[in-house]
Amino acid sequence: MTTCADSTEHASVPAPLVVVGDTLCDVDIHGTVSRRCPDASAAPVLDADRVSRRPGGAGLAALLAASAGVPVRLVTALADDEDGDWLAEVLGERVRLVAGPVRGATSLKVRLLDRGRPLVRVDHGSGAAGEATGEMVDALEDASAVLVADYGRGVSADPELAKALAARCADVPVVWDPHPRGATPVPGCAMVTPNLAEARRAVQPRELPADPVDAAVAAARLLPERWYARAAAVTAGAHGAAVAGDRLDARLLSATAVPEGADPCGAGDCFAATLAVALRAGADPVAAVATAVTRASEFVRAGGASSVRLDPDPALGRRVRQLPNLLPEGGSR
Repeated sequence: MTTCADSTEHASVPAPLVVVGDTLCDVDIHGTVSRRCPDASAAPVLDADRVSRRPGGAGLAALLAASAGVPVRLVTALADDEDGDWLAEVLGERVRLVAGPVRGATSLKVRLLDRGRPLVRVDHGSGAAGEATGEMVDALEDASAVLVADYGRGVSADPELAKALAARCADVPVVWDPHPRGATPVPGCAMVTPNLAEARRAVQPRELPADPVDAAVAAARLLPERWYARAAAVTAGAHGAAVAGDRLDARLLSATAVPEGADPCGAGDCFAATLAVALRAGADPVAAVATAVTRASEFVRAGGASSVRLDPDPALGRRVRQLPNLLPEGGSR
C-alpha cells in the first residue's frame, strides 16, 4: 500500500488535505420493479440491469475532496480481502493512501435501487480498524487541513491518531464529521458537522425543537460548547445547514432546491469535503458552509453518490450473480 511521501517530495508538493476515517465499499444494484413476488409477502421484484461499486465513507470523502483539485492523503484501514484489495487499487490511483489493517472483512453497503430510488440496503462485514500504524500517525504532520470522516469502525478512535489529531487542531483547520457509534471529536476542531439526527443524540438530555430548521439552529449553538469546537455546522437535509460558533451568530444557510425523490446518498460526505477544502483555502466559516451547502445540493441533483463513476468492473457483475459471495457472512454494522 502507498504510504507517505518522503521529505524531498514534501518540499515540492503543496501540503495535502488529509482525510482520516473508515473506508467502506458501496455497491448499487440498479434495476426496475414492474411486478411483485407471487407469495404472501408480495415483495417487489427488482429486475437488475446494472451494478456499480465505489469507495464509501472516508474513501468517498477523499475522492470528492480530490475532485476539487487539491492534493489529498487518505489515512484509513483496509481489510485483507478482495474488496479491500479493490479499494486499495482504486483509491491509490486517485489519492495518496496510507492504510492500516482491518480486523475482519470489508464493510459492505449494498443498495437495491428501482429507477434510481433505493428500495432496501443490506449491510455486511464485521471489519473494525486495527491499531494505527506509525505511518498513519506521521501522515498528519504536514497536513494543511484535516477532515475526519468517522463511520464508527474505529480509525479515528485510535488513541495515537486521536492525540495527533488534537495536536493538529492548534495549527490547521480540522473538520470532524461524526458518527453515532464513532469517537467524540477531539477538542479544538475548527468545525464539527453532524446531521440533525446525530446532533439530537449529541445534545441529550437537552431537547431540541420539533421543527428541523429551528432544531438545527439550536443544535449549532449548543455543540461548540459540548464538543469544545470553534464552530458547528448542523446539516438539515433539503433545508440546508445551520452554523454557529465563537463570535458567530447562529444562522441557517438554505440549500437550493433539488428534484423530489433525488438520492441524497453521499451528500454529507460532499458537504464535509467541500467545507474542509474551503477552510484549507482560508475561507471564513460562514462562507465555507455556504459553499458546502451549494456544492452538496449540486451533488444531489447530479445523482448523489451514484454519480461517482469509476471504470467498469466486469468481476463485480459476476459476483452479483452469485449473491452469497457478494454478501459474505458477517454481522450487520
